[in-house]
Amino acid sequence: MKLGIIISQADPETVFNTLRLALYSLQQGDEVRIFLSGKGVEIDRIDNPKFDVKTQAQKVLDAGGRFFACGSCLKLRQTDGSAICPLSTLKDHYEIVRDSDRLMTI
Repeated sequence: MKLGIIISQADPETVFNTLRLALYSLQQGDEVRIFLSGKGVEIDRIDNPKFDVKTQAQKVLDAGGRFFACGSCLKLRQTDGSAICPLSTLKDHYEIVRDSDRLMTI
C-alpha cells in the first residue's frame, strides 16, 4: 500500500502517534510519504519529553519513510528546513495526494 500522510499541526501527542503509525506501516512493507504543511513544518522543533517526536521522525526516515515540507510554510517561518523537514513544492503535495492508496490528514 502507498500511504500518504499530511501533517498540518504541531501538537506533540498527535504528531507522535501519527509517526508511530507511519513507522508501523513501513514495517509492514508499505510505502509512506509525509507532507508537512502549515504548523506541520515545525515538526523538528517539537520538544516534549513525553512524546519524543524528533526520535520517532528519525525512525521513520531510517525505515524508508519520506518527508516533504511546504516551501511557502518554511519561508513564513524563516527557515530552510532540515533532513526531517526538507524544502518541497506544491507539486510534491499534489503527487502524494494523487498517488496514495490511502491518505491521512492531521
